[in-house]
Amino acid sequence: MTLLHARTLNALGLLGCCVILLVAFGYQFALGELPCPLCLLQRAAFAASGIGFALGVRFGPRPSHYGIAILSALAGAGIAARQVALHIVPGSGGYGATLFGLHFYTLALIAFVALIGAVAVLLLIADMVRPEPPAGQGVGTFGTVCLVLFLGVVLANAVSTAAECGTGLCPDDPTRYEALDAWLKR
Repeated sequence: MTLLHARTLNALGLLGCCVILLVAFGYQFALGELPCPLCLLQRAAFAASGIGFALGVRFGPRPSHYGIAILSALAGAGIAARQVALHIVPGSGGYGATLFGLHFYTLALIAFVALIGAVAVLLLIADMVRPEPPAGQGVGTFGTVCLVLFLGVVLANAVSTAAECGTGLCPDDPTRYEALDAWLKR
């Protein structure tokens, strides 16, 4: 496997994190599904996992980059499992909208476990990367697009979180953008 192939696999992982964040972001704005504090933490864990992939795109595969992705996914899986446990009681109804019949926190748990498995495979094949001459060291168009998309998605999520929570604690069951509403009332 060449360095370009390894960077492309990292770009695909980064793109996967972007798609997950974009779907959640789409539900937030298209359907008015404001994320709860645990949902925001899961988004942060996907963003942190994406940082591991982004480092792999930019600097090539390294175990330390994959370690960032795995540790972030483990934290995210723990947060998602906590939310699943909160709503697993029969009759509790769950929280928020569903996609494919599953709540987002359940899908997040599945995605975090899949991410850990995918990164484990990348760790196994990372030693098979053949060095390339300096001319082949570029990130490539696909990698650059994924990096820019990731940066935009993470910044947009940070802005929406600031609009929802402000500088204080986020409400357990958010119904409006508290900080944005307070700013608009000035």
